[in-house]
Amino acid sequence: MIAKVIVDVPSRQTDRPFDYKVPAGMESWIEVGSRVGVPFGPRTLQGFVIELAETADVDPMKLKAVSELLDPVPPLLPDLIELAKWMSDKYCCSWTTALQAMIPAALKGKAERYISLNDDPDYSAEDYGLTALLPEEMLTWIGRQKQLKLETLQQRYPDHSAAIKEALREGLLHEQTSIRDRLAIRKVLTVFPPDDEAAAREALENFPARAGKQRELLAFMLERGEAMPLQALLAEAGGSPASVRALADKGLLGLHEVEQERDPYAGRDFQRTQPLPLMPGQQDVYERIAGTVSRGEPQVLLLHGVTGSGKTEVYMQSIQHCLELGKQAIVLVPEISLTPQMVERFKGRFGEAVAVLHSRLSNGERYDEWRKIRSRRVQVAIGARSAIFAPFERIGLIIIDEEHESSYKQEESPKYHARDVAVRRARQHGAAVVLGSATPSLESFAAASRPPAPGKESALLPMPERVGSRPMPPVQVIDMRGELQDGNRSMFSRKLHAALAERLERGEQSVLLLNRRGYSTFVMCRSCGYTAACPHCDISLTYHQKSRALRCHYCGHAELAPKECPSCGSEHIRYFGTGTQRVEEELAKLFPGIRVIRMDVDTTSEKHAHEKLLKQFGERKADVLLGTQMVAKGLDFPYVTLVGVIAADTSLNLPDFRSAERTFQLLTQVAGRAGRHHLPGEVVIQTYSPEHYAILTAQHHDYAAFVREELKHRSVMGYPPFCRLVLVTMSHEQLPLLSSVSEQFAERLRGLAGEEGVLGPLEGGLPRAMDILGPVASPISRMKDRYRFQCVIKYRGNIDVPALLRHAMAPFVEGSPAKQVQFSIDVDPQVIL
Repeated sequence: MIAKVIVDVPSRQTDRPFDYKVPAGMESWIEVGSRVGVPFGPRTLQGFVIELAETADVDPMKLKAVSELLDPVPPLLPDLIELAKWMSDKYCCSWTTALQAMIPAALKGKAERYISLNDDPDYSAEDYGLTALLPEEMLTWIGRQKQLKLETLQQRYPDHSAAIKEALREGLLHEQTSIRDRLAIRKVLTVFPPDDEAAAREALENFPARAGKQRELLAFMLERGEAMPLQALLAEAGGSPASVRALADKGLLGLHEVEQERDPYAGRDFQRTQPLPLMPGQQDVYERIAGTVSRGEPQVLLLHGVTGSGKTEVYMQSIQHCLELGKQAIVLVPEISLTPQMVERFKGRFGEAVAVLHSRLSNGERYDEWRKIRSRRVQVAIGARSAIFAPFERIGLIIIDEEHESSYKQEESPKYHARDVAVRRARQHGAAVVLGSATPSLESFAAASRPPAPGKESALLPMPERVGSRPMPPVQVIDMRGELQDGNRSMFSRKLHAALAERLERGEQSVLLLNRRGYSTFVMCRSCGYTAACPHCDISLTYHQKSRALRCHYCGHAELAPKECPSCGSEHIRYFGTGTQRVEEELAKLFPGIRVIRMDVDTTSEKHAHEKLLKQFGERKADVLLGTQMVAKGLDFPYVTLVGVIAADTSLNLPDFRSAERTFQLLTQVAGRAGRHHLPGEVVIQTYSPEHYAILTAQHHDYAAFVREELKHRSVMGYPPFCRLVLVTMSHEQLPLLSSVSEQFAERLRGLAGEEGVLGPLEGGLPRAMDILGPVASPISRMKDRYRFQCVIKYRGNIDVPALLRHAMAPFVEGSPAKQVQFSIDVDPQVIL
């Protein structure tokens, strides 16, 4: 048997399957998707079996054998292997990079070298005179350890490296390379009651007085009658591990290692809920989804429901229908801040059938949740974008909540979009994909709005009303230019100040959104105009008051805030802009005694911090929830009656064609947090651009009007959904080399597109056209000490752009990686920076 293996070396030169012989003893164990250790050059590396064959592409006598099988059950299913190949082609990444994205970090094993003494009885160290090289103490220690890491041996005997090498060469020491996972299954030493209770009780009567502690432990276990971890037993009953071992040696107690899963929700009691009666609009949508799931035909449906329309209940009843058909469901949520309430709802409805996968879990917890899915113990996976790779075998439904969110796009390789991967997986399984949003992305809305094929229903599922016909909250837009003219220099308009005071008086709650973290945006000298900038990136540093530090949010560089200007020595150095910490301070000054919970990247970096903060707010232990984007969506609190947006323009002024769309989505989403229950809500938006169509349409909750206006701009400028985009970013430490290679690459790409007959402007009306813009310096022209250039490729029609890019890059990515210009390809980019 021949295994075709993708080896874990993420380079273009090795991005292909390599043939290995399968040892006879492994033949019945190795399958497609198995993880194996294989010799690759001088090293042993991890690899994935992507195919099994009876013949090899090369001379079988030259083939090396698979050295070890790393898992008894393959971590990857055949459909995921196929999906990884599709991702590799579509997103221009290596096959192994795509495969690595699908497995938990715990399984990203690395090779370790182990040393043991040669145990051949005919072999004598004295014959080779090696005992003179290696101290007797070292040989004794290695013999006692049986097997130890080479690294450990070198650390303990740093002066004997040459002698150790010589001993390995001569055969006194034996080396074996083995792949070790970063994390093992957790096992706990557990004590079991006696198998023969009658014999144990008899022994209890005859215990000698000197073994009093053993007697107490045995009596305790006989009374308890069930197994318990050793540490828990000693904490409860006293005694020592030696006493327990003595009882185990006598056969009076059992003592074994037992697997213990790391459950992030252990000890949490989720109150079970029952399906709610659906409103007519919800019922229509549910029936469409359930019908698609029942037919087992892959289809993408867009559930366009206003905030508070009851999308989550439709999701849960659709999942219930899917489970009743013996199928499985994946639910993706965009931000980690959504998961506490989402988990509460899904665990409450589906109990133990739910696995949760998100980045705030420890690697061990994520691994154990993933193992529940792989061993078919759960039927529903809920999590952020990587949960799309949950190893289910019969997927019937994939739900992507808040589908417009940019966090569904991975920003490092493989730069996949979870929505596109979901559509591909649905095709593999005959599953339905439901995209849910109050403000769908223009691409999704345009696709769902196309006339359906003959005999098919529309892919658009509207839910235009809130549950219980509750009204959408009124939205007031405040022009901050007028506030400034009237002498109000505060960050709060008079209207927002009065509304906050009113809520405090009535004991109601408010949500304040500021799309920025930190204390202030940048530090500037008012005397000479110096701005504190990152020495490694072309970007200003952000001031964080708690640590009194300036930080770069791109490369992580940090330095202490200066007391005087480093350029001119002036003391007039000031902090400009408004950050969440600054707003928190201002609230405390204006409303003494106000209770504020601040949610941003700085306050939520600890594990379970989101859950803790939202729980406190839900229990009304705070008057105001102040935060960045993470407070804008998915949250549902009955006493929130005011939503204030402090700076609506922040995302409007970014150099990005999606800035208006992002602003509209953010304002609509955050406005939807107000008045979701019995109390009416109100929204106050502060802006310096009150006449902008994104703000005006958000004020009236008018998605259709926004889409009409935005599509006009996109059509004129030739941006999605009227075309597709690919962003190619090139970087190098040397600017002249980068400039030269960028020009050569763009020229070569234009030549290849010309040969295909697709090169030309999109305005020409050709069904297949490809336009190449650039190369130009990237908006952030230097990052981490590397200069950056970019090309933007616009195209429409059926063109294999990734294949053209691979051909165009080929001459520039050969040779030593250290000397190469680095290419990064982003297909359907969400951010062009």
